[in-house]
Amino acid sequence: MIRAAVLVLLAATSATAQQAPPPTTATASPFRWIGTLSQGGLILGTAPAGTRSVMLDGKPIALSPDGSFLAGFDRDAGPQASLTAISADGRTVTQPLTIAPRAWRIERLDTLPKFPAPDPVFARLRPPELAQIVAARARNTDAQGWRQAFAWPATGRISGLFGSQRIYKGEPGSYHSGTDIAKPTGAIVTAPADGVVILAADHPFTLEGNLLMLDHGMGLNSAFLHLSRIDVKIGDHVAKGQAIGAVGMTGRATGPHLHWSLRWNDAKLDPMLVAGAIR
Repeated sequence: MIRAAVLVLLAATSATAQQAPPPTTATASPFRWIGTLSQGGLILGTAPAGTRSVMLDGKPIALSPDGSFLAGFDRDAGPQASLTAISADGRTVTQPLTIAPRAWRIERLDTLPKFPAPDPVFARLRPPELAQIVAARARNTDAQGWRQAFAWPATGRISGLFGSQRIYKGEPGSYHSGTDIAKPTGAIVTAPADGVVILAADHPFTLEGNLLMLDHGMGLNSAFLHLSRIDVKIGDHVAKGQAIGAVGMTGRATGPHLHWSLRWNDAKLDPMLVAGAIR
């Protein structure tokens, strides 16, 4: 059974957030879960008794010894998904899922091109930065934060919404992959759940600035961008609520703020559906 103190996956209700469906709990299903079946949502589930492995849309996902698992749905996830449990004797049980769409904030800039003039310095620096990020996400740790109710790493005015996107002369730009919280430089950033540090940049990255990443286990990780300082190092185990750094405006930022993003495997998630609305 799923514990009472599992992830609190609440739909955002503030006027600054895109409206999302409320959290759901499985009822008449061989699977049990709590979470939000929507684009950008995450569920924490329990597989049927005797399950040896679980698949989401035909791809294997991590299954803990007690039968628990996570499943996340990207910002652009389609309307249908399926969970499949495979037992030790080869029997399978499949549960179809309906993934609710979201109404994302779209800004159309019909007079600006998608890309500015090429920057040779950026072109030289960016590939090794991306390689570090990819390598960090590939690390497997013993983190158990995925079992916890997540908390906001900082609270304040939401200045950037997950999933929002600009269209430049009809050509879509990259959508916003996290949530921005406006805070003064030096404001403390805390771990939203237990985790292991998988990246602590030793210099500001071109876009992210001082970048810190935590693995929470089971394919779930957090990234904290634009920090003024980082207070932990790679390999450190951190506890929920522990200070891990401070807000800044390093990298490509126009003012001090914390950008917090969440990913489950390759799926980009909405922090407001994992930690609930900021109160």
